[in-house]
Amino acid sequence: MTTAEMSTNCTFELLLRWDLSIDDLETKHFVLVHGGGFGAWCWYKTIAHLEEGGFRVDAIDLTGSGIHSFDTNSIMSLFEYVKPLASFLEKLGDGEKVILVGHDFGGACVSYAMELFPAKIAKAVFIAAAMLTTGQSTLDMFSQQADSNDLMRSAQIFLYANGNDQPPTAIDLDKALLKDLLFNQSPSKDVALASVSMRPIPFAPVLEKLSLSDKNYGSVRRFYIETPEDHAIPLSLQESMVNANPPERVFRLKGSDHSPFFSKPQALHKLLVEISKIRLA
Repeated sequence: MTTAEMSTNCTFELLLRWDLSIDDLETKHFVLVHGGGFGAWCWYKTIAHLEEGGFRVDAIDLTGSGIHSFDTNSIMSLFEYVKPLASFLEKLGDGEKVILVGHDFGGACVSYAMELFPAKIAKAVFIAAAMLTTGQSTLDMFSQQADSNDLMRSAQIFLYANGNDQPPTAIDLDKALLKDLLFNQSPSKDVALASVSMRPIPFAPVLEKLSLSDKNYGSVRRFYIETPEDHAIPLSLQESMVNANPPERVFRLKGSDHSPFFSKPQALHKLLVEISKIRLA
C-alpha cells in the first residue's frame, strides 16, 4: 500500500468515525434563537460551520425581528414575540428533539420554550444570554448592573409609538455605539452587516416575568457559554445568573465580545459540537 493510499484510508476512517459520532447523538438538529435587535441573519457563520459538520440547523426570526414583517412597537407579550419559535417546535415530529441555542434576550425566549415544550428539547445552550429564574424578567436581570454599565445606558434609545405620555414600546440602539457595546472584538464587515440589519427590541417582552417549573423547564439539560470581553452583559452579570440558576456545565469563550458568532465563530462552533456530544453522567 502506498503512502497516498494509507493517507486516504486514514482520512476515510476519521470521517467515518466523525459520521458515526454525529449519527449516534440524541439529536443533530440545532435551532438558533437570536438576541434582542438581532435576527436569524446573525448566525450565518454558525449555520455554515454546523452544516459542514453534518448537523441540521434552523435559525428563527422572532416576531418583528430580521425579515419578519411585523411592527416591533406592536408586540405586547413574550408569547407574541416567541410565537415563530413556538410554532416551529409545535410542528416537530413525535419523538423529534432539538438543541435550542439562545443568545442575549433569546435566552429568555429559550426558557419560555423549555417550559412549553420540554419533551422536544434535548439541551438548551445559553450564550451570553438571559438565563432567568422563575418570577424574574429580563429587565430585572439587566437592572442588576444598570448603574455600572454607562455604555448600555448611553446606547439605549426608547421609542414611544403610543405617545410620550405612555410607556415605551421598544428600545433601539445608537448605531454609533454598536461596535463598542456589542462588537468590540468583531470584524468590521460583521459590524457593518449588523448596523444595517438590526431592528428595535420590543419593550413589553423585556418586562414580562417568566413562570418556570421544575417539571418542565427544570427537566431540560442546560449549558452556559460565557463571553469575557462582553460590554453588553458583563461577565460579572453572566456569573451572577449562573450562580443563581446553575446549569449542568459552564464554558468560557476566551476573547469573545457579546457576539461570539462574529468574533469567535470557530471556537463557538467547537463548543456547540462538544455540548451536543455530552451524554448523561
